[in-house]
Amino acid sequence: MASEDIAQLTEALAKTHVGELSYKGQGLKLDNAESVKQMVQDIEQFQGLQSLKLEGNTFGVEAAQSIAKALEAKSELQQCHWSDTFTGRLRSEIPPALKSLGGALMTSGARLTELDLSDNAFGPDGVKAIETLLKSSACYTLRELRLNNCGMGIGGGTVLASALTECHKQSSAAGSPLRLKVFIAGRNRLENDGATALAKAFKLLGSLEEVHMPQNGINHAGVTALAAAMQHNPNLQVLNLNDNTFTKRGSIAMAEAIRHLQCLQVINFGDCLVRSEGAIAIAWALKEGLPHLRELNLSFGEITETAALIVAKAVQDKADLEKLDFNGNCLGEDGCEALREAMEGMNLGDMLGSLSDDEGEPDDDEDYEDEDEEEDNEDTEEENGVNGTDYVNEENEEPHHSSELIAFLNSPSSEKLISFGAKRVQLIEQEVDVSDACKVSDVFLKISSVYEDEPEVKRAVFESTDALLRKAFSNSHSRSYSFISSLIVNLGLLKSEDKKMKVSVLPGHLLALEHAAGQEFFPLDQAGVLEAFVSRHGKVLESCSSARDALKTTLAKRTTA
Repeated sequence: MASEDIAQLTEALAKTHVGELSYKGQGLKLDNAESVKQMVQDIEQFQGLQSLKLEGNTFGVEAAQSIAKALEAKSELQQCHWSDTFTGRLRSEIPPALKSLGGALMTSGARLTELDLSDNAFGPDGVKAIETLLKSSACYTLRELRLNNCGMGIGGGTVLASALTECHKQSSAAGSPLRLKVFIAGRNRLENDGATALAKAFKLLGSLEEVHMPQNGINHAGVTALAAAMQHNPNLQVLNLNDNTFTKRGSIAMAEAIRHLQCLQVINFGDCLVRSEGAIAIAWALKEGLPHLRELNLSFGEITETAALIVAKAVQDKADLEKLDFNGNCLGEDGCEALREAMEGMNLGDMLGSLSDDEGEPDDDEDYEDEDEEEDNEDTEEENGVNGTDYVNEENEEPHHSSELIAFLNSPSSEKLISFGAKRVQLIEQEVDVSDACKVSDVFLKISSVYEDEPEVKRAVFESTDALLRKAFSNSHSRSYSFISSLIVNLGLLKSEDKKMKVSVLPGHLLALEHAAGQEFFPLDQAGVLEAFVSRHGKVLESCSSARDALKTTLAKRTTA
């Protein structure tokens, strides 16, 4: 045989998919049994059918029933590529068609590995039509489930979650637990309730490697539920939640989750309102883990220059990095140039995506428009109404001590702080609740507000604030991050989506922070973040210029040592 003939044969064999029968993209309108007569014959005569591609055609109920009949004898079928198969059909036609096809798969004894029903607008009723199939032994071996753009809604998402949970339960009882690896369900209007229901199923599965749920109207409550579930899927490699609404709370929860996912390679949080506080949280997650990160999309998230630079610095040691997307944020012309220079300085210039759609620097007087505004306002009312009792632990062995501290926090004065004497450090270490980083920041500001350039007062303030921060930083990483983030907001260095009362910055605030920043207990990475904001937004602290400059000097020494 001539060499060119061998090459042609090799090429032909490479294009042949053994066990696959495909009608993909033929645009056929198949209404009845007669219209699918040839297709049915092909299926019946195909020995060892493993993959059936019907996408890009449209099937009526009778046509689907005829195909289903042929599939009842196909026990080797593993892959059903049936996306975009009901275009132009009435909503009422789709469920019976799906039931017929699903019933055939169960009758045949097939063990599916892939099921793709994307781009079929079947809604919640369509999910109910495949519910029995998803619970059956035909899906015990399912590895990929694709239900993109199906209009499932909250109801469909809840039914789907229940079906996956039941499948896992039954397959586990049979000795082979469901090990779903790929889950795709974008553009389905799942919202918080649908996402939360699916999160419970994901937590149970623990086998996911790819999750794609973009454009689902999910806000921070649903994002937080998904974040908790992702931590139970240690092999996760791709996480795409594009075009949902994280805001600060969702971003922080997700940052805490991805910190534990050491296999994660692709993160798409574009158009998710991550914002600057969320971006900083993600930066710390990057510094703590994600050694195999290839792509990070934080585009269109209302992120400002300093936060973007902190993220850029956090990816500098990611050897596998291919792309960092910050397009459509609020960097401004100078910020875009600074980000490019930073990336080029780390030899990562080619990894930075386009910044052509940057929104420009935000207006200082512009407030965030939060999609959860009503709920946020309720939270704000609670925050603005706190008193000293909110800052201490509820269970105290020494109630008298608690009352003393509460009195001080309600009305701070140097006299009260000094009156605590030698017990002040123990009092703060034992009584202050550091589980809420925002409240830790508030306590820090209250204590440091009584600073005076008098030795006894100065010592009392520094001892107290050092004790507070030492305890706060010894807590979980996410909480120590949250403290710095909250403090940056309180000092006016970063705009927050929280509608909090602004603090009038005093020299004592900055001098107490400067003293703490020079101590070993103050984390180096947090010092770096603080230094970035003080250096770039120091004009905000002009009224305390001497204290500000001292803080800048100490932070610079820590970060360059």
